[in-house]
Amino acid sequence: MPLALIALALSAFAIGTTEFVIVGLLPTIAQDLNVTIPSAGLLVSLYALGVAIGAPVLTALTSRWNRKHVLLSVMSLFVIGNLVAWQAPSFEALITARILTGLAHGVFFSIGSTIATGLVPKEKGASAIAIMFTGLTVALVTGVPLGTYIGQIFGWEATFLTVSVLGLLAMIGSAILIPNNLKQAKPANISSQLKVLTHPRLLLVYAITAVGYGGTFIAFTYLAPILNEVSGFNSSSVALILLIYGVSVAVGNIWGGKMADSLGPIKALTIIFAGLAGILLMLNYTAYHSIAAVFTILIWGAFAFGNVPGLQVYVVKLAEKYTPDAVDVASGLNIAAFNVGIAIGAWGGGYIVAEHGLMNTPWVGAIVVLVALVLTRYSGMLDRNAANLGKS
Repeated sequence: MPLALIALALSAFAIGTTEFVIVGLLPTIAQDLNVTIPSAGLLVSLYALGVAIGAPVLTALTSRWNRKHVLLSVMSLFVIGNLVAWQAPSFEALITARILTGLAHGVFFSIGSTIATGLVPKEKGASAIAIMFTGLTVALVTGVPLGTYIGQIFGWEATFLTVSVLGLLAMIGSAILIPNNLKQAKPANISSQLKVLTHPRLLLVYAITAVGYGGTFIAFTYLAPILNEVSGFNSSSVALILLIYGVSVAVGNIWGGKMADSLGPIKALTIIFAGLAGILLMLNYTAYHSIAAVFTILIWGAFAFGNVPGLQVYVVKLAEKYTPDAVDVASGLNIAAFNVGIAIGAWGGGYIVAEHGLMNTPWVGAIVVLVALVLTRYSGMLDRNAANLGKS
């Protein structure tokens, strides 16, 4: 495997860290900038909105550009966004920085897989993508708790400076190691993209993605305040609990992928959404007991991100059937749907915290996840009906 993949993995690590580290720093930032916890939650939702816009829109606008040039431009934007966050004189400036880095995130993951597969022989494509995404998994396991710890000891600004340095190193590595003559994928025409956006079967899966992920982030965005104010953990312990959560996420990703392969996406998603709703309901009771809270969060991590492989596989499967000339577009839009869910979930969670209190976020999140479960079962029924019509 070429060294250029390490540069891509480092980029994914920096980007993954900056997206999720804000969850651990929320109370610190809110106190330092004199804003409420729900207002600080906008740093999660507006970042995710930037990703949702950046993934389909900016990727389409740059589809004819040299892939390496797009990657370097995106990483430059990422570094600048984090440097602005480091020096942010106000909450408004910090929000602007988060939107900039969100836009960079969206484009990076849209083109990263294409670049990774272009670096290796065709038969090693899946392994190349896996190496790149290892950076994102490692970010959840180590980057987020480490970034939270740095922010609590040296100030939240230091976390953004550290991430910008990582992004700069990744950009230099990409500039040196990634070749200029990467194969350019043929851009999908406008009619193909519109077909994806208007096909009811694909829109249903995007709704499942957004609703299922959104339900998680109603509570996850405010995990640090829950641990501080309800479970009674001090700030330094929160970083350790996020480490436990990250390990669980990594295991859940692998488990979810194997389940989707062996049972099919619908059965796998049914199990995962049902389990996720149950865990969120359990958190309503266990959050008041420190050991039980940690145990619940450990299980939560496995379910919370275990749905990602199944949802991506399902979108690709349906796109190959209904929009075969725009499979990449359909896959990219599902990344956008994940982040629409994060944006709405974080915003909705903020509203709940402001109006009704922290401990109303887990049970509301559970109800939203159950809606995703109902939509999943309905989509499975449509699949069976289509298969039966095909037989007759």
